[in-house]
Amino acid sequence: MYEKELETLGLSEKEAKVFLASLELGPDTVQNIAKKSGINRPTVYVQIESLKKRGLMSEVEKGKKVLYTAESPERISSLLNALEKELDFKKIEIKRILPGLQELFSFAGEKPKVRFYEGMEGFNAVYEDFLKTKDKKIESFVNLDKLFNLFPRHEDEYTSRRIKKGIKSYVIYTRKEGPIEGATENKKLRMAKFIDEEKLPIAADLTIYESKVAIIAYKVNPVAVIIENKEIADTTRAIFYLIWNNL
Repeated sequence: MYEKELETLGLSEKEAKVFLASLELGPDTVQNIAKKSGINRPTVYVQIESLKKRGLMSEVEKGKKVLYTAESPERISSLLNALEKELDFKKIEIKRILPGLQELFSFAGEKPKVRFYEGMEGFNAVYEDFLKTKDKKIESFVNLDKLFNLFPRHEDEYTSRRIKKGIKSYVIYTRKEGPIEGATENKKLRMAKFIDEEKLPIAADLTIYESKVAIIAYKVNPVAVIIENKEIADTTRAIFYLIWNNL
C-alpha cells in the first residue's frame, strides 16, 4: 500500500519499501527492516541513508544496538515542497535556455551542405553537377583565360552538352584581350557580359545553380567546393544580377 503514491512524490521504489516497512515496524534493526521490505541488508543501508537525508528516517541507540525508525508521515509534505522548488528551478531554466533551443530548431536541416573536390576528376565532377540542374539555368562569374587554359575543350565537351539539356547560361566574364564578339549567342543558350578584370578581378570562378554555389580555383591541381544552401545561393544570385544589370 502507498508504494506507488510515495514514488509519485519522488521516492524510489526501494526507498518507498524501506520507509513503509520502517513505518510499520517502528524503531528496529536493519535486519528486520530488510526482512519486512524484502530488500537485502546492504541495499537497505543505502536506502536508509538516502531517507535520512530527506528527513524521513532517523536512528536511535538502544543499549548497544542502533535502531532505525521512520519519521512522522507529516514529514512527507516536505517532499512536495522540495518538488515545488525543483519545478520552479526547472521553469527558470527552461525560460533561460528556450531561446537558444528555438534557434537550434529553426536551423534544423538548414545547415549548408559542403562538398570539396580536388584535381581534374573533382573539376569534372563539379561541371557534371551543373548539368543536373533542374532549374535549367545557371549564373557564373568566369575568368575565361584561366578556364580555357585548364579546360581548352570547354565549348566542345561541356557547352554542347549543356545546350542539349536546354540549360541557359548567364555569364559575367573577364578576359585579358577584352570581350569576345558573339559571346552572347541564342543558339548556345548563352547570355554573356564582359567586365574589365581591374573592376572585378575574378581569381576563382563562381557558379550559382538551384540552391547551390560552386567555387573553382583554377590551379595546376584544381580545387573546388560546392555549398548547398538556399539562403547563400539566393544572396549570391542577387549579387550576380546587381552587377549584371549595371553592365
